Amino acid sequence: MRSILFLLLIVLTISCKKENKPETLSDYFTYEKTNDVESAGVKMIPIKTPVGEFKVWTKRFGNNPKIKILLLHGGPAMTHEYMECFETFFQREGFEFYEYDQLGSYYSDQPKDSSLWKTERFVEEVEQVRKAIGADSSNFYVLGNSWGGILAMEYALKYQQNLKGLLVSNMVASAPEYREYADKVLSKQMKPEILAEIRMLEAKEDFNNPRYMELLIPNFYHEHLCRLKEWPDGLNRASKHVNGEIYTMMQGPSEFGISGRLAKWDIKNRLHEISIPTLMIGAKYDTMDPKAMEEQSKLVQKGRFLYCPNGSHLAMWDDQQVFMKGVIQFIKDVDGNEF
Repeated sequence: MRSILFLLLIVLTISCKKENKPETLSDYFTYEKTNDVESAGVKMIPIKTPVGEFKVWTKRFGNNPKIKILLLHGGPAMTHEYMECFETFFQREGFEFYEYDQLGSYYSDQPKDSSLWKTERFVEEVEQVRKAIGADSSNFYVLGNSWGGILAMEYALKYQQNLKGLLVSNMVASAPEYREYADKVLSKQMKPEILAEIRMLEAKEDFNNPRYMELLIPNFYHEHLCRLKEWPDGLNRASKHVNGEIYTMMQGPSEFGISGRLAKWDIKNRLHEISIPTLMIGAKYDTMDPKAMEEQSKLVQKGRFLYCPNGSHLAMWDDQQVFMKGVIQFIKDVDGNEF
């Protein structure tokens, strides 16, 4: 009798392991065909909006019905390109995941109606993408960085019943706190004469002056956005492809604080409503206060904090091993109900 029970236990264990990952590489790299043509997982997903229907670019990697991760890029109106580093790490784990250019970004449709560029409309877009990729509460994870973190939190507040896990990378839940941290902490780390010149240009709203970025890139972006001496190719491409009109409208002219339509955005007092497992990621040199990210992990009902001691706003690049190890472990823990 004991031997029979032991055999049954082995069979069940093997079955569970098979459910977590595809049996073969050919299973993992199976994609839908469009008119019998393989398209490497790329699909233009139709999105309905109040002003018409448009299409957004997505690219699927892998085939795993238990874990489907949607990557939400920053900006607004940056591109998926700077998030390409996930390809190596997530494919090793057998995760199914999606790179995605939000509406208005380089690889997706770019309608001109300014009424589209508001958080609530983007949330509905993410929900339509979720339906299109066949994800639900049994397998759906959203990982948002920067503006993508805003979008991820807003999506969870409305649609967390469709999520299994939420990952917020380097984004606080309050734009006023973000601006205050830039003013009172980050600006003080600059040389006074550099800061004075930046403030002078901002006071004149002379943001198109080449000198503005000449000052910000070495003194702010290389300190707090990405600290690698040579920026990754994906980040360089994303920087070239940003939709400046949408970015400025929503975020403001630079990452040094926040203005535009997002200037008063604040959902900190609503974080307690998020009941799904949530990972908040902060970094020592980030444009966001890492202590605020840690606090947010305690404000949600089931939170965890990941700290990247060598990272900045793009800790996925400049503190990559710590970042990816923590992200992967979180997803595995949630998938195995060990969170």
